[in-house]
Amino acid sequence: MAISHSAVRPSMARHGRFVAAIVIDSIGTGVFIPVSMLYFLATTSLTLVQVGAALTTAGLLALPAGPLIGGLVDRYGAKPLLQAANLAQALGFAGYLVVGQTWQIVIFAWLNSAGRAVFFGCYGVTVTALAAPGQRERWFGLLGSVRNLGYALGGLLSAVAVSIGTHGVYAAIVAINAMSYVAAFALMRAVPNTRPEAVRHAAGGWRRVFRDRRYLPLVGHQLCFAVSLFALNIALPVYAVDVLELPGWTAGAVFTLNTLMVGLGQGVVVGRLRGRVRSRVLVAGHACFAAGYLLFLAAGRATVLALAVAVVLLGASSYTLGEILGGPIASTIAAESAPDALRGRYLALNQLAVTFAGTITPMAFSGLLSTGAAAIWLTLVCVSVLGATLATVIGRTVPAARSRIGDV
Repeated sequence: MAISHSAVRPSMARHGRFVAAIVIDSIGTGVFIPVSMLYFLATTSLTLVQVGAALTTAGLLALPAGPLIGGLVDRYGAKPLLQAANLAQALGFAGYLVVGQTWQIVIFAWLNSAGRAVFFGCYGVTVTALAAPGQRERWFGLLGSVRNLGYALGGLLSAVAVSIGTHGVYAAIVAINAMSYVAAFALMRAVPNTRPEAVRHAAGGWRRVFRDRRYLPLVGHQLCFAVSLFALNIALPVYAVDVLELPGWTAGAVFTLNTLMVGLGQGVVVGRLRGRVRSRVLVAGHACFAAGYLLFLAAGRATVLALAVAVVLLGASSYTLGEILGGPIASTIAAESAPDALRGRYLALNQLAVTFAGTITPMAFSGLLSTGAAAIWLTLVCVSVLGATLATVIGRTVPAARSRIGDV
């Protein structure tokens, strides 16, 4: 199932159904996430605090799903678990149509959160199996582009839905989302299973994963990178609108700029990076993050509204370049640094860093924003410095990080 090493770019035709399933998933996510709180407020009698508490509880309860699934991926392969994740999310969204109490939201939101954790725990294993060595950065870059374009399209559809704002429109979004995961389940049937042939020799299990001193710094790097990934959507909108008092459309412009830059540019950038040392590209990505944070901080000193907006957009562009540079490379290093027979467990641990970052950042960013602009942006600069340091460390100790992009 490998892609030709000589191919200029990954062939979507050979694995078109897998790509189509990713597109469907990303559009559905892009549609629902912006209106999730609004949906429950519009369709139930619950308060904002109750809905927020229910969704947070569901997210915390879903945290163990990723690590637990790692051993199952190594034993049974990724395909059946990807399909189970699709069905769990289909059931979760179908349940949203009938919820009315806090505990009901917790149950069905847990199905969705756990399903996404399982999906992304299997995602890297599947991409690694479908793509040949030397093509994996391009595959991760291509699929990252596809997902971001899906998010952008979903975001536009959600904006239309919010402008209409009726109960029927919100219900239609949820129903279509549920059906989309059923469609993704059907498309995944054509994806080859990625059960490792060496499963019988997977000695050590989780004990071996946690004793791998070369891989643990890689997980630490992933945590730093993931914290930065949540900054744009969680911290920046509040900072731009509430702290800097910029027009409300600024937050939407930043989101659109980010998704279009990643969607249209990631594949191109990864292609032009061929031959570069992977760890050095990661360091450059963190440098772009840090530059973006310093520009966000500088925007607060602008005395002219137009200049403040321009500086925020420039900071968002630098930030997004960091995301473009680091995302596919970090995913490839994590996948290729794991032994075949334990790749499910290794990538589950790596994905746990992302899930954990998503759980802690809303509270952490809120606390830092309440302290002041310097507190949050300089803290994130420190996170980037730590991420660049860890990237340098793994560049010395992890063979996959020392390799050059596109090497077989």
